[in-house]
Amino acid sequence: MQFSDHIISFIKNLQFNIELHAGIEVMNPFSNPETMNICERFYKRYYSDENKRWMIMGINPGRFGGGVTGIPFTDPLRLEKECGIENSWPKKQELSSLFIYNMINAFGGPEIFYKKFYITAVCPLGFTKGNKNLNYYDDKQLEKRIAEFVIRSMKQQLSFGIQSNVAFCLGEGKNFGYVSRLNEEHKFFDKIIPLSHPRFIMQYKLKKKDEYIARYLEEFKKAAKSTRG
Repeated sequence: MQFSDHIISFIKNLQFNIELHAGIEVMNPFSNPETMNICERFYKRYYSDENKRWMIMGINPGRFGGGVTGIPFTDPLRLEKECGIENSWPKKQELSSLFIYNMINAFGGPEIFYKKFYITAVCPLGFTKGNKNLNYYDDKQLEKRIAEFVIRSMKQQLSFGIQSNVAFCLGEGKNFGYVSRLNEEHKFFDKIIPLSHPRFIMQYKLKKKDEYIARYLEEFKKAAKSTRG
């Protein structure tokens, strides 16, 4: 199977049968036929091979990026402008997506980047509360309830052809702490490297954006060297 086939099968068959509480709702973009069609076009375009890739893990999809398109850190604007995939959604800009594609272009562009990296999320489905994004770790009860779903999803994705020497976590605080604890128990990867989250960079460190992009690229280069060794 090609990498694209694995991803498409995974997102088509995501099962979330967890009862949520206190007004929390799950956000599954893949239940939308238009989103699923876009995902198939995207993954067939960039992942129709058997290359092994490094995993980059975000938190969980947000309402204006992956929560719309189904593709992590890819808003409708970037999907069309950077990836050449036309879509009918309003071309609203999402800050994290803007940073990620600045970084991807600094790496060499989507064609080169996606041959080497697979972007996903610690929790592949998103959450909302009061019509606002909710990170899985912002509610301790939610964090506990999704643990089995997160572990099962991680194991499924590791079977796609993921490099196990290094993975990258977007978010140096709670997201990194959570996935590190899981990794200690389940030994998914030899090492997990934390990187500053794109939204944090764009909201609070915009003037240093190029320095953060350089840090991403340097860590990617180190991973490549350690794999060859």
